[in-house]
Amino acid sequence: MSSDLLDALNALEEQKGISRDVLIEAIEAALVTAYKRNFNQAQNVRVDLNLDQGSIRVFSRKDVVEEVEDDRLQISLEDAKVINPAYQLEDIVEQEVTPRNFGRIAAQTAKQVVTQRVREAERGLIYEQYVDREDDIVTGVVERLDARNIYVGLGKVEAALPVNEQIQGESYHPHDRIKVYITKVERTTRGPQVIVSRTHPGLLRRLFEMEVPEIYEGIVEIKSIAREAGDRSKISVFAHNEEVDPVGSCVGAKGARVQTIVNELNGEKIDIVEWSEDPVVFVANALSPSKVLDVQVNEEEKSTTVVVPDYQLSLAIGKRGQNARLAAKLTGWKIDIKSETDARELGIYPSATSTFIPADDEESDFDDVAVDLYQDDEE
Repeated sequence: MSSDLLDALNALEEQKGISRDVLIEAIEAALVTAYKRNFNQAQNVRVDLNLDQGSIRVFSRKDVVEEVEDDRLQISLEDAKVINPAYQLEDIVEQEVTPRNFGRIAAQTAKQVVTQRVREAERGLIYEQYVDREDDIVTGVVERLDARNIYVGLGKVEAALPVNEQIQGESYHPHDRIKVYITKVERTTRGPQVIVSRTHPGLLRRLFEMEVPEIYEGIVEIKSIAREAGDRSKISVFAHNEEVDPVGSCVGAKGARVQTIVNELNGEKIDIVEWSEDPVVFVANALSPSKVLDVQVNEEEKSTTVVVPDYQLSLAIGKRGQNARLAAKLTGWKIDIKSETDARELGIYPSATSTFIPADDEESDFDDVAVDLYQDDEE
């Protein structure tokens, strides 16, 4: 057994990075337990596993005392001196008690310990590999489905995609390749557990980092994201270089870049707007694709009143208030939208403090894309 076990331990040290000495210590500890269990022994013992010599020896350990209370754990000084005159009180006397058939038990125990340690080491390596990838995007393969989760293969680990992290209306089938966002990696008794998401705003952020070199390189920064997964999202972007158009960079030529992301998210509409530290400009941009006439800001309540042309009111609000809701999430400002007619009747437009933002009749390249993505918002 010793030569085979020695070869196995050496191989594990090279391939798995598990120290041979650590494994030997674990095997010796397991052999102590096996000895006590198989031979009904309650005494203190030590196992010496010498693979180089091919020997396995069991030694009982007894404390040297003046008066013996438990002969399984203690030995009198007089008896200890019979064994070796050098023994003194509080010394430990070791005597070999190796059972005749202990080799077979030792072989089985060693195999179990090595298997367990290898499994633990592999789980540890997988955990370390994926814990560093929290908040990152990965591509996986749908392996199986049940009532609660979809299980996505990520190589050496199977990640769980819970129901509440799945895009509503999106269907998944075995062998489908999908991109998911790692939200959590935990240690469990059954190995590392990886939780992934298709609804997390971080998925959208990572997709843009993959598709837009300017974002990956830090030239363009995603400032905020508001997402209702599977339906519609808004992102605000800012260019640190004045010569770079942040929105145009994200949209790409003829909308190619943003369309790739839309396709990955199965048609989720994406509105890309330019971020500004001026809330008037930022709120107006966030209500894209609608045109805005005026934004009035209440700094104390962090709220805004937005005036839009009458024919743009339904577009500004969006289906079930979605456009306004996402714009509020994106900017962090409360938004109250008024039509031009209502605003004039209320006497709030125009006002002495109004900031006019003319509705530009000329559409940019992004407007062409936006019309396609939001053509049904006025319905």
